[in-house]
Amino acid sequence: MAPSATYPITTTHSGADLEAISDAVDEINVLKFKAAQQVTELLDQDQDSSSPSSPTSTAATSPSAAQDLGDFDTPSHFDATKDHSRFRQYTTAESRVLNFYAEQHAKQTVAHNLAARALFNSPDRKRPEMTIWQAIECLNSLIDESDPDTELSQIQHLLQSAEAIRRDGKPRWMQLVGLIHDMGKLMLFFELATGQWDVVGDSFPVGCRFSEKCILAESFGANPDSTHPVYSTEHGIYTPKCGVENLMMSWGHDEYLYQVVKDQSLLPREGLAMIRFHSFYPWHREEAYGWAMKEGDEELRRAVRAFNPYDLYSKSDEPVDVEAVKPYYTELIDEFFPQKVIKW
Repeated sequence: MAPSATYPITTTHSGADLEAISDAVDEINVLKFKAAQQVTELLDQDQDSSSPSSPTSTAATSPSAAQDLGDFDTPSHFDATKDHSRFRQYTTAESRVLNFYAEQHAKQTVAHNLAARALFNSPDRKRPEMTIWQAIECLNSLIDESDPDTELSQIQHLLQSAEAIRRDGKPRWMQLVGLIHDMGKLMLFFELATGQWDVVGDSFPVGCRFSEKCILAESFGANPDSTHPVYSTEHGIYTPKCGVENLMMSWGHDEYLYQVVKDQSLLPREGLAMIRFHSFYPWHREEAYGWAMKEGDEELRRAVRAFNPYDLYSKSDEPVDVEAVKPYYTELIDEFFPQKVIKW
């Protein structure tokens, strides 16, 4: 039976509107990522050292070294021949993105984030229960095919991300991350968000000074926390070297999915970081909030950077044969979600 019948959802939210703003935000990040790659290539050409300087260079041994994580951080190959310029340019998204971030930056307060987490963890909230694959089909039925970069459905986008990672020979756990990384968007239809602004968009920590390296940082001026006597200080409610995993990240689909899977999966720390921090561009691309990093956090940033190309560039017009790959991915899901039914 289809998930929509097994888990009926009544919502006034528009899946098409959510995807439209999500795509506009992605456009900006695609262009920024491309610019960063070009700068890195120029710097590499000027260096005689044989030590790689790209974001995916090999760092010290991770705390997860005892696990066989595989070569998750080798450079991506799937997008080597992809024409990145075919993705829409900044000017087509500028107005929509400006309005979106003005609302997001004004409303993502400590108070809102505490209330959102209280609702998520409330014993009175009846959590929907379904398998990962059922949840994928559920999301597919709720999100309209409104993406102008592809005419494919939501399930196709998820499978394209996973298949790109698989083709590049990345480890199985990373393939699974590619498959599920956007599934937190279900939060909008589970009434765990109030609008688009607390579902998608770049993420950042609350409870400390908003970094100037956040996109459109000037719009934080409308956020009451920006003048709070504690929250407006550099470290705010945190202490230096507290660890990025201990930051209260702005509530959205990344944070929601992380909260869902952290105790219900066997994903390694690096995989959880890819899910939770892949929209934390001020940190993993702009290198802000360095004061919060502790030993081992650089490995997490390296993992997120390794995942980033698959998040931005995996969309294409080549459909995946869903029925052909479903047995592979259902087996993969069962490997890392052994209890099968997940509480959302």
